[in-house]
Amino acid sequence: MENQYAYVRVSTREQNEDRQRLAMQELGIPKQRIYTDKQSGKDFNRPMYRKLLKRLQAGDLLYIKSIDRLGRNYEEILEQWRYLTKEKRVDICILDMPILDTRRNGDLIGVFIGDVVLQVLSFVAENERKNIRERQREGIAAARLRGVNFGRPEKPLPENFETAYRDWQEKRITGTEAARSCGMAKSTFYNRANKVRAKQV
Repeated sequence: MENQYAYVRVSTREQNEDRQRLAMQELGIPKQRIYTDKQSGKDFNRPMYRKLLKRLQAGDLLYIKSIDRLGRNYEEILEQWRYLTKEKRVDICILDMPILDTRRNGDLIGVFIGDVVLQVLSFVAENERKNIRERQREGIAAARLRGVNFGRPEKPLPENFETAYRDWQEKRITGTEAARSCGMAKSTFYNRANKVRAKQV
């Protein structure tokens, strides 16, 4: 009888993997054979996945909840699938997509259908990842146009900043002296001075 393993992945430490782990435990997979990564699926350089690869042997069965839990990169998903099924000769079962169960793909038509479905799903997973990144970029750009500032809020200017700024503008003191009198780094003084000047224009 084959050894059964499971791979679980969430993208960040804040996300909860309980739904995936519960599905694996209901299949009777021991906890010590459930490998979990809390890491992005952009590539396969994940510690627990690498440990799992070393453990898997020919004839073993690997369960994964959905294809995007395996990874998000279209070409790398296909490469890993081929490596696991052809080189390591491991069976894979994707719970959310029963057609992606290599135990059922014994005939030529089954293998062909499984390969087509895998390619389509892998492409969709990667395309969605690209769309999310593009939407994030567009959202940030639109917010900046509305005047939204990202990052930590700036500290309030010291009370003597206006005097130091005026003296520096009128060349009565150097930028270094102006920054020192305000208790600021020179680069910070210049940055804030440029913002003040931009508002005055």
